[in-house]
Amino acid sequence: MTAAAPHRPGRLAGKVALITGAGRGIGRAAAELFAAEGARVVVADLDAAAAREVAAAIADAGGAALAVGVDVASPEDNARMVAAAVERWGALHVFYANAAIVDRTPHGDVGLERIALERWHRILAVNLTGTFLGCRAAIPEIVRAGGGSVILTGSVGALVAHRAHNHAYVTSKAGVLGLARNLAVEYAPKGVRVNCLCPGQVRTAMMADFYDDPARRQRFIDLTPMARFGEAVEVARVALFLASDESSFMTGAAVVVDGGWTAV
Repeated sequence: MTAAAPHRPGRLAGKVALITGAGRGIGRAAAELFAAEGARVVVADLDAAAAREVAAAIADAGGAALAVGVDVASPEDNARMVAAAVERWGALHVFYANAAIVDRTPHGDVGLERIALERWHRILAVNLTGTFLGCRAAIPEIVRAGGGSVILTGSVGALVAHRAHNHAYVTSKAGVLGLARNLAVEYAPKGVRVNCLCPGQVRTAMMADFYDDPARRQRFIDLTPMARFGEAVEVARVALFLASDESSFMTGAAVVVDGGWTAV
């Protein structure tokens, strides 16, 4: 008779994780993966109905999740989502600032002379200021919990120029990378690791304008050595590593998941 394999607790067992932009795409994949690995997950999204759907799917799979509708550009909403996590589960150990938007100007051409000022302000408000506000609300709770992990969503656009001239998006993501590095230095003595996850071209709703058009899709594929778009779960798996204790000596890093995009 073969002995039963020993039980392996989930990689996030006992952790409380808060993920913004978790109603779809990479955020949803991460929420479901984190929950499957034992985390209690706060699913935060501007689309409250989508957040509830994800939380329900996690619960149906045997996990624990709480849905919160949130505009990450709002200081009050950021404070509220963190308070909800702590009120429900008593602590916060992981914050994954995943929420982001991109300009959807036709043909992706949002060069210097075409981008509307209100779009510039909104993209920076969500992608950069929203990330800052989330960190300002979440990190003190992570410190109180004894330390943990913060994952900020950058982009390959934080490292190299964006070929669609998407200046607002690229600027916001470069700012997120700088914020991650500064926060990593500030909070390392307090047991909080802060890393910046930089995805390349990933098949999500936000990228639909790019991969639904055959010519544009092929252009992106031609620029990616692995010759395909990434899948949301492929990025979520790296986020899981950064959230877990397996990345215990990593902080201030730009972690690239791009199929080779920035290697050429």
